[in-house]
Amino acid sequence: MNPRYQFHREATADIAARPQTVFDLLDDHKRLAGHMEKPSLMMAGGTMQIETDKRRGQAVGSQIRVKGRVLGIPLSVEETVIEYEPPLRKTWETSAEPKLLVIGRYRMGFDLTPHADKTRLRVWIDYVLPDGVLARWLGRLLSNVYANWCVSRMIGDAKKAF
Repeated sequence: MNPRYQFHREATADIAARPQTVFDLLDDHKRLAGHMEKPSLMMAGGTMQIETDKRRGQAVGSQIRVKGRVLGIPLSVEETVIEYEPPLRKTWETSAEPKLLVIGRYRMGFDLTPHADKTRLRVWIDYVLPDGVLARWLGRLLSNVYANWCVSRMIGDAKKAF
């Protein structure tokens, strides 16, 4: 965990594919965060849209923007890819103060390790609580649940693909 962030959540799974194959699947940021584009209970029925720059989140410095509405409240976050090492790891972090309900700034990523005839996938997020009294209160109640949901969905989607 990075010392700039107060909280950490992660999920791991063994995937029946080679690291490069898993990396190629996860390296499509729209697919990786696709669970955000579908209404769900965790998103209170809201959805977010994912946009990338011309590098599509596939290079250090590439920009990713996520925006949408939850419970009628406009939300947005800008992310920058800060580590890109195919087929082993990718990391991105918020590049501006996010406008989210239960988490504030964060760093997120995935690591791939060859493991027997499979690939061990670890998806993680380090984060702080959001600013503001109401958002901080909501964060204390729900940030762990939300962070666990995010990393678990990314792991689950990768497992389903293989």
